[in-house]
Amino acid sequence: MEVEGTKADEIALALEDDIVSGRVEPGEVLRQEQLSERFGVSRTPIREALRRLSAQGLVSFTPNRGVRVRTLSREELREAFLVRSELEGLATELAVPRMTPERLAELDAAEQRFSELTVALRKKARSGIEDNALAIDWMRANYGFHDVIYAAAETPYLERLAKSARRTFVGQITWVARAELDELYGRNDREHRAIREAIAAGSASGARTLAREHVLHSWELLDAILDYVQGREPVLRSA
Repeated sequence: MEVEGTKADEIALALEDDIVSGRVEPGEVLRQEQLSERFGVSRTPIREALRRLSAQGLVSFTPNRGVRVRTLSREELREAFLVRSELEGLATELAVPRMTPERLAELDAAEQRFSELTVALRKKARSGIEDNALAIDWMRANYGFHDVIYAAAETPYLERLAKSARRTFVGQITWVARAELDELYGRNDREHRAIREAIAAGSASGARTLAREHVLHSWELLDAILDYVQGREPVLRSA
């Protein structure tokens, strides 16, 4: 049973990565027989992995149709970002007094990585190039920055809640940059630096406010991108 539980964990993590990165698209059906063949296991750990994904809100069980990757509505996405903004702010505030020099060095490296990818993403967008692989790397670098803060906060329950709230995916095309939204991407990058500086200065309340606003601004970016994806002219707020 322990071996099957471990295998279910591994499968759930692999499928979560597929879903969040967009390799498996919203609405796609996950078939147990195909997953059993892919991972070389019986259906027992597959079913357990799918139950775990369902508990995270990533898939839904449909009678007579199997397991389908969830398609989130615009309102569900907005609500998830509102929840995450509060959790992210709290985690960041708690991380400040616990931030060691080693963790701060990790945060510096994560911030630099995200900044470099943002520059590359914006450059391609201004050239009219949509690079899905780069967008996925950018998204992961963004998560990496915040993951350092979660680790420093040392609050596992809060971390689980925050990470659950950020599982707001609509496929890999979502974060592919558009030239029209260049300033919003630039703002996103600048806010990471501001959060890092507030943490380094020991300003817990300041870091909390910046982290909260950053997540809300990330929703503004996604909201504008979704308008483009759906063929509408986005309403851009001032940066």
